[in-house]
Amino acid sequence: MFIRHSWICNLYLTCNVMPLSWFGSQATKDVNNMTVKMPWQCFINGKFEDAENGKTANTINPADGSVICKVAYASVGDVDRAVAAAKEAFEVGPWGRMNPRDRGTLLYKLADLMEEHQEELATIESIDSGAVYTLALKTHVGMSIQTFRYFAGWCDKIQGKTIPINQARPNRNLTFTKKEPLGVCAIVIPWNYPLMMLAWKSAACLAAGNTLVLKPAQVTPLSALKFAELTVMAGIPKGVINIVPGSGNRTQGIKGLWEGRGPPGDLCALSNLKKVSLELGGKSPLIIFSDCDMDKAVRMGMSSVFFNKGENCIAAGRLFVEESIHDEYIRRVVEEIKKMKVGDPLDRSTDHGPQNHKAHMEKLVEYCEVGMKEGATLVYGGKQVDRPGFFMEPTLFTDVEDHMFIAKEESFGPIMVVSRFKDGDIDGVLNRANDTEFGLASGVFTRDINKAMYVSERLDAGTVFVNTYNKTDVASPFGGFKQSGFGKDLGESGVNHVII
Repeated sequence: MFIRHSWICNLYLTCNVMPLSWFGSQATKDVNNMTVKMPWQCFINGKFEDAENGKTANTINPADGSVICKVAYASVGDVDRAVAAAKEAFEVGPWGRMNPRDRGTLLYKLADLMEEHQEELATIESIDSGAVYTLALKTHVGMSIQTFRYFAGWCDKIQGKTIPINQARPNRNLTFTKKEPLGVCAIVIPWNYPLMMLAWKSAACLAAGNTLVLKPAQVTPLSALKFAELTVMAGIPKGVINIVPGSGNRTQGIKGLWEGRGPPGDLCALSNLKKVSLELGGKSPLIIFSDCDMDKAVRMGMSSVFFNKGENCIAAGRLFVEESIHDEYIRRVVEEIKKMKVGDPLDRSTDHGPQNHKAHMEKLVEYCEVGMKEGATLVYGGKQVDRPGFFMEPTLFTDVEDHMFIAKEESFGPIMVVSRFKDGDIDGVLNRANDTEFGLASGVFTRDINKAMYVSERLDAGTVFVNTYNKTDVASPFGGFKQSGFGKDLGESGVNHVII
């Protein structure tokens, strides 16, 4: 991996604090000719090692299509060894016997190390996933640090209860419950927020005393492998966290499985009684009434779609704008889109970076072609940017009717899909907004608090944003209804799902 920015060189030198027997790394040079290291192997039982069969796969920089480096491609045998290491760490290793408060101390130390290396992690995330650096630093990495700190505080607060029971004197019996970790948990990470989803899915598991086998997305493995390096520096015992890059699907020996974004029928865990948590994306509706704060509705409506170049599970998949303000709203959105700077994600002034990988960008172009063919009006964008890399133009469709493909299917990209609704037709627009198989998030903009409460109570979604959007917090539960999955991340709900 060749880093072309001189300001990063000192950050990468901090990686070399452990002997290379711990860190299998690809040596590279920065512009100042300093040698740096980047983990690329499987991380099993506390050390980096090649895949069993020696297989590797390229990971690609979406900003220019170049190969960043080769990364180990784990086999079934590698996964089995990772599961065995996690099982041993849980059953006989120090992790399973550790005082919860001491476990919390290690997780706090891990969060501190992530903060110490936050610029490095953000740069890796930007190069590997295409995230704009400023967003990667604040959200991808920043919220990851917050998540580990939050759940570190839960370690010694997972408590059972004493229960009064019916009993005859003189015998007095005591009944109490005790919360126990599940054991070995498998975690499958999506590619849109590689590090943040790792944190969301794993921090609660670790706080409760579980051990992990984690598979990063095949196209974005690098921040997970750098995270593995930091866990060694933090003193996390070997076998507690194992990371196996590749495309495997194996759950033997696993007690729980956590997955972000994936087809619900494609998990063998469902057939052999694993405890499963699934977050499967959505088609989140955002309803904008004529009595909204227009400035905020435009600004937050833009964010609801274009945040993280649209690769955001709670992105507003369809906006419903009240008829009397529809044309003004569209005019102002177009003005703001034209101000967006599309370019190098490492450039601090960039607003919109490349899509994560080539196949996804091509699907987005196809999505726009279908929308136009069905009769929606393409107001702006709709094609790939004429430059190297996987850049998709920020796109705006109007006149979208309920039966259309783009009204029903998630793009998972920077495509704003707008439908109008008649003035005052609250129940009508609610019926249209809820007419989807998904139910992850939703939103409403209005100055009328009674209307806001009425609409929020009737939207079928796990999260309803009122006069804002994309405001998640580590203490607030996150999850969806219907085909958007089940189980909750974050907050007390995140803890409750990883214990028995």
